[in-house]
Amino acid sequence: MSRYFTEEHEWVEVEGKIATVGITEYAQQQLGDVVFVDVPAEGKQFDKGDEAAVVESVKAASDVYSPVSGTIVEGNEVLADEPGLVNSDPEGDGWFFKLQLTDQGELDALMDEAAYKKFVAGL
Repeated sequence: MSRYFTEEHEWVEVEGKIATVGITEYAQQQLGDVVFVDVPAEGKQFDKGDEAAVVESVKAASDVYSPVSGTIVEGNEVLADEPGLVNSDPEGDGWFFKLQLTDQGELDALMDEAAYKKFVAGL
């Protein structure tokens, strides 16, 4: 498995042609207590950069963008009843959606963990 990061603070974990997407620890800290998450439905298609999900906290509502192009194979329905998973485990059980990649080459434009840590340190 390979993990990638975006400047919008999404993470992407790739296994084969399936990419799991969520928000980073940094992003959830900025949001504060998450109270609502809207994930995309299975079968929906996204291009890289499209708004794919919504996360609302006590501080703000934010869009979550699809860091790569693909077709949704699963939305994390658990978040509807337990949005706090995004706070307690943002880079694990608090994932937002999984999609089938349409262009694996798009991953090349994303950061690895070391580059992302450096990016966040400069904020």
